Amino acid sequence: MSNADADTDTETEASLRERVEAWLTREMPIIQMHGGTSAVREADPETGEVIIELGGGCKGCSVSDVTTGNIKAELIQWPDIDEVTVRVPDARESLGGPDQAESIMGIDRTEGGRGDWGSSNPGKDHL
Repeated sequence: MSNADADTDTETEASLRERVEAWLTREMPIIQMHGGTSAVREADPETGEVIIELGGGCKGCSVSDVTTGNIKAELIQWPDIDEVTVRVPDARESLGGPDQAESIMGIDRTEGGRGDWGSSNPGKDHL
């Protein structure tokens, strides 16, 4: 591949990435309004694959599935996009997940009646 071809490919990818980023900013302001972030991790014009990652306030948000669905539904209609992946990290990932025996401070998570992940029932051992 010549340098001219490489430059054209880079410009095409940057163009797709820029268009997706501009669309996210213009059409999905709710992400930033609720303290979330969005980043285009990949925008490959050759394969038509776009990968977007949501973070910040989106992490653990109860409506992130709706936001994800709206992004996918719109972008898949673009003629140069064949596949859209939107990743939203699970809020538990930064704390070690549901199998972690203790919190990051070394205190049992069920202490204080908080219950386990996703549960409002503190369990039978609660005082």
